[in-house]
Amino acid sequence: MRRKKEVRTVAEQNDFSQGSVTRHILSLALPMTVAQLVQILYNVVDRIYIGHLPGASSLALTGLGLTFPVVTLILAFTNLFGMGGAPLCSIARGRDDIPRAEQIMGNTLTMLLASSVVLTVLGYLLLQPLLYLFGASDETYPYAAAYLRIYLIGTPLAMVGTGMNGFINAQGFGRVGMVTTLMGAAANIVLDPIFIFLLDMGVSGAALATVLSQLLSAAWVMRFLLGKRTLLRLTLPNLRPRRALVGEITRLGVAGFVMSASNGAVQIACNTTLRAFGGDVYVGVMTVLSSVRDVVSLPCQGLNNAAQPVLGYNYGARQFGRVKQAIRFAACASVVYMLLAWLVVFLFPRQLMSVFNSSPALLDAGAPAMHLYFFGFFMMALQISAQSVFVGLGLSRQAIFFSILRKIIIVVPLTLLLPQVGGLGVTGVFLAEPISNFIGGAASFTTMLFTVRHLFRGRAGDAHRPHGG
Repeated sequence: MRRKKEVRTVAEQNDFSQGSVTRHILSLALPMTVAQLVQILYNVVDRIYIGHLPGASSLALTGLGLTFPVVTLILAFTNLFGMGGAPLCSIARGRDDIPRAEQIMGNTLTMLLASSVVLTVLGYLLLQPLLYLFGASDETYPYAAAYLRIYLIGTPLAMVGTGMNGFINAQGFGRVGMVTTLMGAAANIVLDPIFIFLLDMGVSGAALATVLSQLLSAAWVMRFLLGKRTLLRLTLPNLRPRRALVGEITRLGVAGFVMSASNGAVQIACNTTLRAFGGDVYVGVMTVLSSVRDVVSLPCQGLNNAAQPVLGYNYGARQFGRVKQAIRFAACASVVYMLLAWLVVFLFPRQLMSVFNSSPALLDAGAPAMHLYFFGFFMMALQISAQSVFVGLGLSRQAIFFSILRKIIIVVPLTLLLPQVGGLGVTGVFLAEPISNFIGGAASFTTMLFTVRHLFRGRAGDAHRPHGG
């Protein structure tokens, strides 16, 4: 009885259909943004340390960049189930259907574990041909292979820690979700210099530090979801896969999968084209630009990810007016932030790049490339906001289409074709990103507005219906 009373009290506190929509989003946004920042630090910190290795820092950094498509593929499968399950869980919780919410959570864990084993085995079997396909040279392959041979061991830990953390945030425990990644990243920051420099393990040390850090994060997530504080608890019966439920999770998660997998396709296209037109140094430049983009866009990603539980909960509770409030706030705040971020990147390109590498050749090539790559950066905010609304409301088809449109239909072809137009060379590769941001951002956001208007048409009165109606 005491547990039920405590759970009911916490559930009432985390009722997103009551109180200020903006406050609910911001209360989740800060811890979720910090959590995402820390999550990215797993790889970014590796790049910073590896980029300052004595003797071969540029080659090592380039080798690390070649592993991005593999890491991205692992994240794609994490999103397939994690980003598919968490929004469905929020919608079920908004409808007060706790048994279904717990079944979704259990089935998601099962699929994350099963896919992680398959990915680990395939990664080891196809390691060499994949890395050369991704643009490795004989000089950079040893660094990339040394990193992945250890990193792949932690695949189940990475997928469980990241994929299941969404269910902590979906219940309104944003600070707990933040601690998940804070703990792991803090360990990674401490262990990286020990393994890389003190024990002289180089890139292998970076991978080992990452795996141990992911172990801490995964352990924390599982401890919480099996403990007394959680509103939704993992149980053995709910781990048994249910075909219909797995289908729902996967259909919605395909959007997150495509978003990440398409990133991998872009990385492969960029690496191979840059190596052909500019050599290994430009692959290193793209590694740094991608790192800067990941960090700079984090607050925008965090804000929109924080809006998803609020969107899903209120949509499930048929509070459509509150859904619109959440969309307006998240979109406007995102655009304003990205405008400011664009200004910072434009004014301080060399300073930002020097955090990752101090090679004069890389900095000289990278500063003008950064100006091109980040041109019109604010348009990415429209894409991020629209994708977040589609996923939060369970509109998987739209989310999938616009992920494919921007990355596969626009970026990849432009990356391959522009360098051959008018002698653009590597400049064409860096131009592909801003062009895709303008076209993809405008198209996805406009479609989202019309979709939401059509979805809620004639339901204005529902905005005042009682919770659970």
